[in-house]
Amino acid sequence: MSAILTVVGLGSGDPDQLTIGILNKMRGASALYLRTKEHPAVKVLDEFGVAFESFDTVYETKESFPEVYEEITSQLIAAAAKAADGSEIVYAVPGHPMVAEAAVQLLKERCPVQDIQLNILGGESFLDEAFVRLGFDPIEGFQLLDAGTLDASWLQPQLHTLIGQVYDTFTASDVKLCLMERYPDDYEVYVGHALGVEGEEAVHKVPLYELDRVEGYGNLSLVYIPRSEDDALKRRSFDRLHEIVDILRSPEGCPWDREQTHQSIRKNLIEETYEVIETIDEDDPDHMKEELGDLLLQILLHAQMEEEVGAFNVYDVIQGLNDKLIFRHPHVFGDNQANDAEEALQNWEQMKAEEKRIKGIASVQSSVLDGVPRDLPALMKSYKLQKKAAKVGFNWDNIEGVFDKLDEEVAELKEAVREGHSLEAQLLELGDVLFVAVNAARFMGVDPEEALSATNRKFVDRFQYIEERLREQGRRPEDSSVDEMETYWQEAKKTLGRH
Repeated sequence: MSAILTVVGLGSGDPDQLTIGILNKMRGASALYLRTKEHPAVKVLDEFGVAFESFDTVYETKESFPEVYEEITSQLIAAAAKAADGSEIVYAVPGHPMVAEAAVQLLKERCPVQDIQLNILGGESFLDEAFVRLGFDPIEGFQLLDAGTLDASWLQPQLHTLIGQVYDTFTASDVKLCLMERYPDDYEVYVGHALGVEGEEAVHKVPLYELDRVEGYGNLSLVYIPRSEDDALKRRSFDRLHEIVDILRSPEGCPWDREQTHQSIRKNLIEETYEVIETIDEDDPDHMKEELGDLLLQILLHAQMEEEVGAFNVYDVIQGLNDKLIFRHPHVFGDNQANDAEEALQNWEQMKAEEKRIKGIASVQSSVLDGVPRDLPALMKSYKLQKKAAKVGFNWDNIEGVFDKLDEEVAELKEAVREGHSLEAQLLELGDVLFVAVNAARFMGVDPEEALSATNRKFVDRFQYIEERLREQGRRPEDSSVDEMETYWQEAKKTLGRH
């Protein structure tokens, strides 16, 4: 059996907080290792003449903290394996061994595998002093975060938040930028240095934008963000949006919202989608932001209706989407490769087919045309149907074949109209012309919906030009002849451009 490895805490900083038991444990160790000698309690070891080694040099030789913790763990396990049976090696860390000590977590995983007995003894953590010195009760809601791995998605303004391991100004700057994603620039935060250490403690209250201008950052520094119930801080969270929609649909909410069903707001989903598309065409980011919000509301409302009957909620929707995105991107989240967009699309289609197989919905009776939504706009639907058919070889060899077919269909439309065929027959012939025109768009590599939308916009611009020119004369289109309007139309083409 190897030596015993014991991890002890040096406390939050004040040497008076170092317990007698832990001091005696360090004095009696066959070998004592410190994560860092840069700690106020180390002077007690010097006073008692206790020999030790520190891992400060490891910080200087490694490029990242994970590498530092890995090296410390490896050296401690190696030392325990070489030591005499029954002897005790002590590893001392600042604060409490179970608070913000990555190497201790690695030791917990690896010592049992190496047949090394691991003991952990507490010590006052910096949290104890923070609760006292900063004056808040963690029972109100509290989170502890690491400055080195901080992510804005973890921040919850309704909780007291402590951010530890803010070692220097550069780290403080990163923390500031992260916090600014959820908090106003002038939100008041606290910086604590060496809390509880007599003669060294300092607490600074500063607006967030000055966080990295505070001096004195070091091994015993932290940042504290007081909790807040300010609704302005909640408004950027998805949870708050979910809560608002829930309230609107509740008995105490909005009468109109309560009465809605999937069918009653079905058209709203379509309308909001097209309004988003309009902002894309207009290249208007501010308007797009607003319309995307309106579209998101429709999704939330539909999900809320299902949550009320226990079918699913919006978080189930999000989970399903996350799972789908990961599954259908094996070239990003797996071992597949995709060197260009075409290969990525092939991966997507393959995984989509595999998804159906797993769900048991693929069968020999399935159609190549399956998967095109029934209620898509007709132009868009014909484009998708033709793409699917073309994948299995039902296609012309080149666009000249499409042009020939287009001439044929136009001739048949002319015949149906000139010979007075039934309105239904004329409608079908017109549909054939449009369908073949969509095929031409597919061969050209353009989206027919976009092409027609561009022409619609061009028509609006030119017709509004006609209206403006007539308005200058105190006239309206209905008061003008076709020839007059055609003159201004040609003028619009020159003024606004042909395209």
